[in-house]
Amino acid sequence: MRDVIEILSPNHDARALPVTMLVLHYTGMPDAAGAIARLTDPEAKVSAHYLVQEDGQVIRMVPEHRRAWHAGKSHWRDIDDVNSASIGIEIVNPGHEWGYRPFPEEQIDALVPLVADIVERHGITRGNIVGHSDIAPARKTDPGELFPWYRLARLRLALPRPTRGLMDPNWSEAGFLLALERFGYDVSEPMAAIRAFQRRFRPELIDGEVDGECRALLLALLLPKPQGDD
Repeated sequence: MRDVIEILSPNHDARALPVTMLVLHYTGMPDAAGAIARLTDPEAKVSAHYLVQEDGQVIRMVPEHRRAWHAGKSHWRDIDDVNSASIGIEIVNPGHEWGYRPFPEEQIDALVPLVADIVERHGITRGNIVGHSDIAPARKTDPGELFPWYRLARLRLALPRPTRGLMDPNWSEAGFLLALERFGYDVSEPMAAIRAFQRRFRPELIDGEVDGECRALLLALLLPKPQGDD
């Protein structure tokens, strides 16, 4: 991993929970400079622990023992104060509003060892390595359907998309939502939760409709060891 540089943000406070999660975001702004300016602006009241530029440069913005302000109103697996329980990484990308595009190889090549280091030091499980859209499905779509989760999954740095032993449990939509809530999602806005699940685990079709493939994928993910391309 190349040297990490520091551009410190004043936007942080004390944690109330131990670190058990890692949340990945895209910056969703026209360029990196604008994103860095916002993440270090006291009036913006947002920040992240790290930012990864498109050329692979990693910037440290908030010390890991401090609570960065990256998650906003969010929920994952019984945790509502996600900021207190997580490390947040912003990945430079214009996002859906400004021209969403694939993440460069150099960027992902820098992200992978950063994630691996954080996960090892904090003992974060694969199921708690999530995207912003997973923890705030009604508000967020990042890091989005182009993010290469499979790169992380192959190194056991994220849950894989299940590919083996798939079986449709034929749940009703209500049953699917109960299972989705058990998995970790906030399902108070059902279609948003379904779309967030699809964006993460079936990104080629994000329609908010529960079908056999979605049910089979979720059932496999609820098993102790999901079988995928990892």
